[in-house]
Amino acid sequence: MYLVKSPLLLKWYYPSLLWNKSRNEKVIYLTFDDGPIPNVTDFVLKTLKVFNAKATFFCIGDNIIKHPDVFNRLTKDGHAIGNHTFNHLKGWITDNESYIQNALKCQQLTKTNLFRPPYGRIKKSQIKLLKSHIPKLNIVMWDTLSGDFDLTLAPEKCYKNVINNARNGSIIVFHDSLKAFDRLKYALPLVLKYFSEKGFQFSSLNES
Repeated sequence: MYLVKSPLLLKWYYPSLLWNKSRNEKVIYLTFDDGPIPNVTDFVLKTLKVFNAKATFFCIGDNIIKHPDVFNRLTKDGHAIGNHTFNHLKGWITDNESYIQNALKCQQLTKTNLFRPPYGRIKKSQIKLLKSHIPKLNIVMWDTLSGDFDLTLAPEKCYKNVINNARNGSIIVFHDSLKAFDRLKYALPLVLKYFSEKGFQFSSLNES
């Protein structure tokens, strides 16, 4: 069970987290979780380049170690990097010390002020501890979830999840993972085309 649009109750409960950017400008913030992965991340980079789009990649530390060449292409192409923990830990079921150490292990590789908790699940105590360890940390959530990770979801529905819910300043979640690839490769080019034709720009989270 997941919600495509982030509920107001969650935004109220976690007011210190970033859910969206300014609603006053026609800018969309595409984000990609769980990479870098050969072929999948490469596809994303090529597709973004076609539309002159910048994005933010929340990387798993273990995947950075396994695929350093793919990781290096992210910054070479001008995209932003975020920390997604070293082993994709779920904060709600992980003790604080293990969670923080795992995030800091990834931080050594990403050297970023952007962090997204895997599954969007993090305790308030973990938020406080992370911010005490990483100066000027922004913990980034989203307001639109594509659902590309859902193996039961039709690619067309993944596309519609985004275009029906995203608007000015939306932070949108895709996944550059093998699990999501069938839906991602269908939806991402169409999303970029749809919003480009409506006059939107695509920025990374460190550009504004």
